[in-house]
Amino acid sequence: MRPVLVPSLPLLFVLACETAPPPAPAEAEAKAPPAAPSAPEPAVVRSAPPPPALPPAPDPTPPADAVKTKSGLAMVVLTKGTGTKKPKATESVRLKVLGFMPGGQRFGGPTPTLMSMSEVAPGWGEALSQMVEGEKRRLWMPPALAFGNAPGAPAGDGNVVLELELVAIPAPLPVPKDLKTPPKDATKTASGLVYKVLTKGTGTAHPTAASQVSVHYSGWSKDGKMFDSSVMRGEPSNFALNQVIKGWTEGVQLMVVGEKARFWIPGALAYGDKPMRPGAPSGDLVFDIELLAIR
Repeated sequence: MRPVLVPSLPLLFVLACETAPPPAPAEAEAKAPPAAPSAPEPAVVRSAPPPPALPPAPDPTPPADAVKTKSGLAMVVLTKGTGTKKPKATESVRLKVLGFMPGGQRFGGPTPTLMSMSEVAPGWGEALSQMVEGEKRRLWMPPALAFGNAPGAPAGDGNVVLELELVAIPAPLPVPKDLKTPPKDATKTASGLVYKVLTKGTGTAHPTAASQVSVHYSGWSKDGKMFDSSVMRGEPSNFALNQVIKGWTEGVQLMVVGEKARFWIPGALAYGDKPMRPGAPSGDLVFDIELLAIR
């Protein structure tokens, strides 16, 4: 992971936002036969239900019963946790985050995100180190504590308010032993992409570049650092293959449903040797990908 400015989508979506699957067709409601058969009344289409109302923004000033620390952080427990273990500085955490900037802008949402305790901003780390799995807290802190030295971090007066739910402290995944050098039985394509099937699939159809797919994946840089993992986030990722890095667009089309493969992706087919976006992993990358479904 990268230093936190705001919780973001997985790095897979650097080149484009995640695309939701198309909505189901609207249902037609039958009407009583009209009096004049020559002028049939059209079916009435049910309107989609309104989106759920957003929760109101919390008070930007912490209440009197909030626990205050020397750093300037204030906290209240909203939901007690069910676990006993607290995250260590070397571990990753699966969180749900809802944040409010001093001006009232919201960020985050109900989708869990994975963060490394060693790289979160100071205020987040201070709070999380005191939490257990299942616990939810509301935090008030100045922008310097909320965003640290992240590029483009806001400054000025007013509190950033965060609601953090520590969903889980997932066990780390084993680092592949062949990160630096693919095995001899791996296949190399004309573009420079290298891959090896780890688990054979059960399907027969391959996705196209325009397909919507559902996958589980984990990504490592060549130095053995995991920078992203839907497995550790606990939720598959859904996206269109024409909206991700080139190595993914090419590689996932080689797969069938149920298949798991390892891909060695050159920097030119990933985020580049000098990524334009701060925090994106540079150079050659390795991904384990499991194709769950073709939408």
